[in-house]
Amino acid sequence: MTVINKDDFINSVANAFQYISYYHPKDFVDAVYEAWQKETNQSAKNAMGQILTNSRMSAMGHRPICQDTGSAVVFLDIGMNVQWDLEGDTEMSVEDMVNEGVRRAYNNPDNPLRASILVDPISKRQNTKDNTPAVVHMSVVPGDKVDVICAAKGGGSENKAKFAMLNPSDSIEEWVLKTVPQMGAGWCPPGILGIGVGGTPEKAMMLAKRSLMEHIDIHELQAKAQSGAELDSVERLRLNMYDKVNELGVGAQGLGGLTTVLDVKVLDFPTHAASKAVAMIPNCAATRHIHFTLDGQGEAALPVPSLSDWPEVSFGSDDVIKVNVNDLTKETLGQFNIGDTLLLSGKILTGRDAAHKRMVDMLAKGEALPVDLQNRFIYYVGPVDAVGDEVVGPAGPTTSTRMDKFTDTILDQGLIGMIGKSERSPATCEVIAKHGAIYLIAVGGAAYLVSKAIKGAKVLAFPELGMEAIYEFKVEDMPVTVAVDNQGNSIHRFDKVAERAQQVIAEPVRFVP
Repeated sequence: MTVINKDDFINSVANAFQYISYYHPKDFVDAVYEAWQKETNQSAKNAMGQILTNSRMSAMGHRPICQDTGSAVVFLDIGMNVQWDLEGDTEMSVEDMVNEGVRRAYNNPDNPLRASILVDPISKRQNTKDNTPAVVHMSVVPGDKVDVICAAKGGGSENKAKFAMLNPSDSIEEWVLKTVPQMGAGWCPPGILGIGVGGTPEKAMMLAKRSLMEHIDIHELQAKAQSGAELDSVERLRLNMYDKVNELGVGAQGLGGLTTVLDVKVLDFPTHAASKAVAMIPNCAATRHIHFTLDGQGEAALPVPSLSDWPEVSFGSDDVIKVNVNDLTKETLGQFNIGDTLLLSGKILTGRDAAHKRMVDMLAKGEALPVDLQNRFIYYVGPVDAVGDEVVGPAGPTTSTRMDKFTDTILDQGLIGMIGKSERSPATCEVIAKHGAIYLIAVGGAAYLVSKAIKGAKVLAFPELGMEAIYEFKVEDMPVTVAVDNQGNSIHRFDKVAERAQQVIAEPVRFVP
């Protein structure tokens, strides 16, 4: 009989969520570095260079890789011979202990993590302030240990989760290849696709999520195939999807190139004869998870990586354009073309969903806005709280498509530029052209790097919205890429990706099921 002490468990969970906030798994770093080395698309290569640089900086500074420090997800395999020492607190459940660990991790004063979890999601949507409750998956298994996986899953990638009930004769590969273009770039590739097949709808989704907790090992599987060893159906599906998804050309941050996925994971489960449940969940460029085991001997010992695990890479190119946003007007935006890399200096505003809705509602009531948008740029961001001498905590972009429905109204107030991540809808590109504005992207997964370009920050409006308040940032050499020019031309062409998907689907599979 193994006795697990309550505080050992809680502290281990707390330490794990702090750990994964600033340490990428080494296999992920290695996979991105390999992709960076072989990439021929300069925009995609620059994006991966920023991701790697940001990862190294976060490891050194013990600050979050991404401003979206995620929903806390915990998988527990609890041995049947485990007993819990609750130290007299007999009312505390295992989930209570997990939530206390999450609470301590996200409220750690040395490295506070952004709280993103809301109660009453249907109506009031009030922030719990400590990122609880966690999503906990528990299994009781043979043995006398507790195996724990802690993962922080960002909203951008979670929002791109897909599910389908296929007919038994339908092709999983065809569904995946048709679905990936629909996901756009909001999940911040390059990353990992997790696929769950079988069971019931909820089981397939859980399998897809659990598969993302495994190490990147696609090269080992490729070597097995090349050796002539027999492959099972899961292995064949993984290899086919790895090759064909990368052939679609989505690329890093949706900018095109050779690498969209670093691995494809698949878990399956027996299912009803009439069913074929398939779920797909991506892991983003802020892949964060760790596995540890408690055996009654105290807290989990989490390995401290060596700084040599991170490569030193470069990003940017010789034709970077330095821009003072304070001097820009609609008449001067025509000098920028899609794909141009800019280094922004000057003063920009911030605002996400809640701030945009507030402004649109005020305008509908005939009220004056609390900020002047004339000739301004707005950055779609919800930063982490600052610590020490920081001006602002990690401050990477959020998914811009969530602001699409507000764009026409806000641009009509004189705004000339927007900064975010991922594509804009074709209709929004037309709106941008109508107003003669532009849209720029920062790299999702490079939040700490971006924050270093922010030299000043003050709240201008809606302070009660917390990280969704409207700030004014003073920036110096903030790296961005022109994604939609003032004519409405977009660097993100997912219509072309969808056309390519049809061609790839028609190609013969390499590893026959």
